[in-house]
Amino acid sequence: MTQIHSTAIIEDGAKIGENVEIGPYCFVGSQVELKDGVKLISHVWVGGDTVVGENTEISPFAAIGGKNQDLKDKEKKGKLIIGKNNSIREYATMQPGTPDDKGVTVVGDNGLFMIGVHIAHDCVIGNNIIMSNNATLAGHVKVGDNAIIGGLSAVHQFTRIGAHAMVGGMCPVTRDVIPYSLISQTGLEGVNIIGLKRRGFSLETITNLRLAVSEIFKGEGTLSDRIRRVAETYPDCEPVQDIVTFMQTDYKRGFMQPATKASIAE
Repeated sequence: MTQIHSTAIIEDGAKIGENVEIGPYCFVGSQVELKDGVKLISHVWVGGDTVVGENTEISPFAAIGGKNQDLKDKEKKGKLIIGKNNSIREYATMQPGTPDDKGVTVVGDNGLFMIGVHIAHDCVIGNNIIMSNNATLAGHVKVGDNAIIGGLSAVHQFTRIGAHAMVGGMCPVTRDVIPYSLISQTGLEGVNIIGLKRRGFSLETITNLRLAVSEIFKGEGTLSDRIRRVAETYPDCEPVQDIVTFMQTDYKRGFMQPATKASIAE
């Protein structure tokens, strides 16, 4: 049964699913759709052309679907689509897309977006994402499945973060982060070994990834040559091929480079 607190404001036109809970002093705009099982704890603002997926829970003082901060977008008619089973914590902000891109910001399923997280216009966020306190994404950022972004990290516009990558706390991310990698404040540290072990990747796969990343960033020849060699050396290792595909397509900003004192291969 849907429960709406007497102090909540629900504008005409809003679509409210079954078993939705809307707590004290929440606001839900006329273009908003809350799917089944959504829970707005209290003091949550959800506006704009926004869809919130099943069983997503939003904590107090989050502002979801408000006007984007792109000064070029005068009409502010973009869309925000949030998937299911997400936890969106206090003071988080997520904003709709713009005409300069596809007009939509997309957040996947099963994510944890901690206190003060910001997802700007036109971002595309995968499934099972963790963004720690006050991590921020500028516009047009893409984040692959199972990535983790540490607290107080800031990601530059149009940057990509690959699947299973981990960005440490307080990191400036100004270039693309390859899949399965680990980023510190000083750059690429190598492969996200602990994260991959936790997710059940085999020792053989992790070893192949470490050797492949070392060859790509420390081998002889041009970057294109090194990527091609890696693709030929590990044809049956899907994670390595994921890195190859990532580096050969859709890049605009180059790639995060090895940290000064990092040992990539060992």
